[in-house]
Amino acid sequence: MKKIHFIPALLAIVVLAFGFSFEPANPQAGAVGTNIGDQAIDLKYTDPNGKEIALSSLKGKVVLLDFWASWCGPCRRENPNLVNTYNKYKDSKFKNAKGFTVYSVSLDRSKDAWVGGINADNLTWPYHVSDLNYWNSEGAQKYGVRSIPMNFLLDGKGVIIAKNLRGSMVDSELDKLLASEKK
Repeated sequence: MKKIHFIPALLAIVVLAFGFSFEPANPQAGAVGTNIGDQAIDLKYTDPNGKEIALSSLKGKVVLLDFWASWCGPCRRENPNLVNTYNKYKDSKFKNAKGFTVYSVSLDRSKDAWVGGINADNLTWPYHVSDLNYWNSEGAQKYGVRSIPMNFLLDGKGVIIAKNLRGSMVDSELDKLLASEKK
């Protein structure tokens, strides 16, 4: 009987270490408009200062649409990678876009916790939004987000070109999009 208790404990450790994952068995069975090659669904939410920012207002840049929360350990461990990527590519010229940015959608419930996470992790990009509805976040619902961190990489036209990237995977995808310098 003790072996039966070992499996749930092991599962709990894996979930805590690698994130909260409730992905569908078929990743292509996600919400409409969230597959690679789809035009990104527009989002428009307020930043910590109450200013509305639409995802579509960032067309012309390569954008990482990032779903996260201050209470999510795996998200917070991924944030240093995002900071490095943002700083490395924010002023880059891409084949069909100028610059790179991150549009962060927080699944927090508390504005104080959300802003605290932004400040503590030094998330310096200007596009942080939330409706403060936790897992009921309208943006998360539209994108079929069932686990965080979750992200979608959009080209300059707002088309999803990659998703669920971690660590150096974002850099690898951005390197493919860089405009080659003429010699």
